[in-house]
Amino acid sequence: MTKNSSFSHSLTQLTTDNVNLLHVRACAPKEKLCCSESAASDRVGDAVEPPPQIGGALTVLAIDLGTTTGWALRSRDHQIAHGFVSLRPQRFEGGGMRYLRFKRWLSEIKVAANDIHAVYFEEVRRHAGVDAAHVYGGLMATLTAWCEHHNIPYQGVPVGTIKKHATGKGNAGKEDVIVAMRAKGHPVTDDNEADALALLHWAIETQEA
Repeated sequence: MTKNSSFSHSLTQLTTDNVNLLHVRACAPKEKLCCSESAASDRVGDAVEPPPQIGGALTVLAIDLGTTTGWALRSRDHQIAHGFVSLRPQRFEGGGMRYLRFKRWLSEIKVAANDIHAVYFEEVRRHAGVDAAHVYGGLMATLTAWCEHHNIPYQGVPVGTIKKHATGKGNAGKEDVIVAMRAKGHPVTDDNEADALALLHWAIETQEA
């Protein structure tokens, strides 16, 4: 099995094991799904500690936090996989289960990707309601604590910054971001997934830090 197909197989197996939690798009060689080559910049943005250079083919994970969490991952061999995971509490579950599920998912994707070297997440300053704010805060706390535990540099990026890079407009709508990601060759339909992809491209294409 080639290195590329191993990467795709690992993420596909992660989907199979968590069929109710994760939707993933990844591709093996010769498949025409979401694989794309990314022109990495020499350096990436500052985190709690300066993150490693991603121009050296390191694995980078971008996340759009929410009840439906979008994600995009650039592997060492410059493949891009992306998808979304549902973190809505199931019947008879307490509210805290979504955070335990999210933590487990992070650990599983880290194994499937053969380590993660930098994490970027969409930093939301305003929320539509109190419930959404609580969910976002819990997921952000879970993510940053997980990164600290695994010694992975992380950085929050403002929504407007991501949208402006993806579409040219800092106040672009969800559909605008989806269209922009499709133009890059990613067959996305979910806005959370598109936001994560936009964040990933921001990280690997334009940041200097």
